[in-house]
Amino acid sequence: MKKITLVFFIVLATFTIKAQDADTSWKVNSDISLMMSQASFTNWSAGGENSLTFNGYFNFYAGYIKGRVKWENMLGLAYGQTKTGKLEFRKNEDKIDFATVYGIETSDESKWYYTAAFNFKSQFSPGYDYPDGIDSTKVKISNFLAPAYTSLGLGMEYRPYDYMSFYMSPITARWIIVNDEDLADIGAFGVEPAYINEAGNLVHGEKVKSEFGAYFRFIFSKQLTKGIKFSTKLELYSNYLENPQNIDVNWDNMFDFTINSWLTANFGWQLVYDDDTPILLSDGTTGPRTQFRQVLGIGLTYKVSNR
Repeated sequence: MKKITLVFFIVLATFTIKAQDADTSWKVNSDISLMMSQASFTNWSAGGENSLTFNGYFNFYAGYIKGRVKWENMLGLAYGQTKTGKLEFRKNEDKIDFATVYGIETSDESKWYYTAAFNFKSQFSPGYDYPDGIDSTKVKISNFLAPAYTSLGLGMEYRPYDYMSFYMSPITARWIIVNDEDLADIGAFGVEPAYINEAGNLVHGEKVKSEFGAYFRFIFSKQLTKGIKFSTKLELYSNYLENPQNIDVNWDNMFDFTINSWLTANFGWQLVYDDDTPILLSDGTTGPRTQFRQVLGIGLTYKVSNR
């Protein structure tokens, strides 16, 4: 499955680059960032633990606009590890986020588009919880394609400016994939867990959960000043088939600060609420919770773009 996913992204990148060469209606740009921080202590009276953190980011955009037709492809990848003291390296960032959106403008200069959208989200490697804070007690809570979220929908997009988009779809099918037997058996991420049938045999948990509902997405990405860019993406989803009043939320924000042509810094935060993802708290209670993540880094960035 990993090889298939890699081939898919390579084919997409090759297709868009070739299309750009053949048609000036294509706009392609990408950037690669490597952020790193390190702290070391030797005979330090105030105390402290050595630490090392690195994060890598890759963002790719390929957009085609000609006449009333618009086709946009966006890929965001991120991965990071951190090590503190004598503990092993632990994951602190892991994201695969791909979206392709095809639209036909309702009329000239209307800024409204009939739209079909496909989205895929997952991660690269296993994720662990450390109940006792030590490596020997780690418990696997996620993996590559466990979960993965795939959605396909029809709707309308309103694009008042190049840097702002509102997409609304009352018809969106979503599949939650848990391609890890251990996690599927315990019913992770809302799939049906394993059970013992009437013959006394173990029936493994389902690896796919199908949903059908409404989806909303807001995107804003703008260069605020010469050296500061702000990007935000808010996604909301309601499953008509089960507890439609419980809205899944994914809100991602990032400030990018350009120091010079190579050196950059960023500050971002992400808020997630998923009714199908129970969170175990220190008091032993389990249930859906608001999840929050914040990142701050400085490092090197390489950008490729065409106008």
